[in-house]
Amino acid sequence: MELQELNTKTNHLKKTEIVPFETFLHTLKETLKSVFYERDNIDKFSQQRGFPAFVLRDIMSLNPFSVAIPTHYGGRGVKVKEVLGVLEAASYESLPLSLMFGINMGLFLEPIEKYGHESVKSEIFKRFMNQQNMGGLMITEPGHGSDALNMQTYNEKKGAHYQIKGTKHWQGLTGVADYWLMTSRRKNPDNTLARDIDFFICDTHQAEQNIHVEEYYNNIGLYPISYGKNIVDIKVPEQNKLISETTGLKLMMDLLHRSRFQFPGMAVGFIHRMLDEAIKQVTSRFVGGKSLLSLDQVKYQIARIQSAFTISSAMSYRSAQHSGIENDLSPDAIESASVKAYITDLMQESAQILTQLNGANGYKAENIGARGIMDSRPFQIFEGSNDMLYAQISEGVLKLMRKLKIENLPEYFQMNNLSSHAADYFKSFINFNVAFDLPQRRLVDLGKIISKIIASNQVLILGEKGFRKDLIRESIEIIRQDVAMLISAYQFQNNVAPVVDYHDKSAWLAL
Repeated sequence: MELQELNTKTNHLKKTEIVPFETFLHTLKETLKSVFYERDNIDKFSQQRGFPAFVLRDIMSLNPFSVAIPTHYGGRGVKVKEVLGVLEAASYESLPLSLMFGINMGLFLEPIEKYGHESVKSEIFKRFMNQQNMGGLMITEPGHGSDALNMQTYNEKKGAHYQIKGTKHWQGLTGVADYWLMTSRRKNPDNTLARDIDFFICDTHQAEQNIHVEEYYNNIGLYPISYGKNIVDIKVPEQNKLISETTGLKLMMDLLHRSRFQFPGMAVGFIHRMLDEAIKQVTSRFVGGKSLLSLDQVKYQIARIQSAFTISSAMSYRSAQHSGIENDLSPDAIESASVKAYITDLMQESAQILTQLNGANGYKAENIGARGIMDSRPFQIFEGSNDMLYAQISEGVLKLMRKLKIENLPEYFQMNNLSSHAADYFKSFINFNVAFDLPQRRLVDLGKIISKIIASNQVLILGEKGFRKDLIRESIEIIRQDVAMLISAYQFQNNVAPVVDYHDKSAWLAL
């Protein structure tokens, strides 16, 4: 009976014509070019809050989120390849637009399909397909950023509903999203909060689920996306609680790790744009009768962006193969953190290089390189600050090495499937044993080394699949150079610490 009701509801949904993905993607790209360069100028409105109404209307009329909605609800089928392809197309033109897509698909629609009650899915997917609704995720709190497990937002079961109260902030699409995935902890009879995390669907169109925005933040990058402080005091039906397979914590890890695996989709389009703009600049700008590209240092800088493009392509290929909602990604902490931290560092570096190559023009607010610096910088912070993630990567690897009774780093890389393809490329200069009680600063350096070797493994696999060999070769060489430099930093032990009360005898004028 339940299946019959589901089929009846599904028949009322507006069906998206399932055209070949290449056609779907081509139409999206052409629409982005039209609204950003023909009907309006993205350089002008990129410094404004929100996207112009007609820009968003024309883009959303194509149902880009359909790639994250199952076919029986009118979507294209939640295929990771298509999700990443849409993110890439968007980020080539606008990183904020791609992030908006990523929030909706990776942090809302995919978790709803995997963990939501069937009784609530139909209405949500219907509104996304027919009414261009949006959704986001609320985890971060003013007093608990990366310390999500100690969040103070709580829920209490009251009959057939849950009462949820707390404060959340820095949620992308604050005041804009129609739906939220709301995280909270169960309140115990003794007023303590349970350790596990619960997830609830919140429909802001319902009076009892409306969330009050106390403040909008004046964020300096990602202008079109609204952030702020949200006061949560809502009442949601019990069927709005996500169904975890074991614990809510495991659900959260699966969700966040899958989101990190989607960062390459946003990165590859963004870095591709930085590369195209950089090549255009250095081949058209002449100094002393020679193009900038004739300068050796400029060649090296372009090669670094090109390497980042190859790496992001390899990560995207890996994500498309591995991160579907049918897979449990909760155990994949090391790989997902490596992907997120390294690729976002490369996004920032690529934007910095382009801005430098553009000279004085690079420091105009509307310049795509300068805009890229500010827009890509938060990617190194949200969903886990990169330094914290690099330290966690090292801790995870050292824990595995200790369990396997392995101290030699090359030996571990050789036997681990995340690095076995690449191990021999680095064996000559990482042939040392690691200590298991490293200080945090060395854990960060080691994490950077590990993430680059995991990335090089993905690059080599991409090359085996037919990606052009000169790009693969140059990228591996650049990664090898970066790893060699990091090993030097890792092996140079220091205990420098800040002098907090430094004011006495520190004024040079007095001397």
